[in-house]
Amino acid sequence: MTPVIGRLKRRPEFLKVAGARRKWVTPGVILQARRRQRNDGASGPDRVPAEAIRVGFTASRKVGPAVARNRARRRLRAACSEVMPVMGQAGYDYVLIARTETLRRPYRQLLDDLRTALGRVAGERTGNGITGSRTAGGGTPGGARRRTRPAGRRP
Repeated sequence: MTPVIGRLKRRPEFLKVAGARRKWVTPGVILQARRRQRNDGASGPDRVPAEAIRVGFTASRKVGPAVARNRARRRLRAACSEVMPVMGQAGYDYVLIARTETLRRPYRQLLDDLRTALGRVAGERTGNGITGSRTAGGGTPGGARRRTRPAGRRP
């Protein structure tokens, strides 16, 4: 049976996914993921079953003007509709972030990027609670950067 795919629409939902610090970066897309808690479901008419997959799409101004951002989000939605029913995990929220390459990348490669990111995010967790992701902190545990000395200089 195909899982129900809902949408993330409100800013707090996007922030919760970003706060989980599970992400993978590919040339065509950045994928963030978070396992939903029991009390995290949307309320009211947006309510989705606990085993549903919820997905949000975003594109910053770095991608380009409004027309380019809208096109990038449409491409991500199309890729998501093909890949998520097969590879998405039930009970997870995902955020797909467009990159400048999202617009130029051939569609098949964009699909491969999304498959790769989903596989990596779904992989086993490492000891620091982050799934083998590329983090902004240089890839060291906890995002801390190593201090380096200039070559040839000793204190």
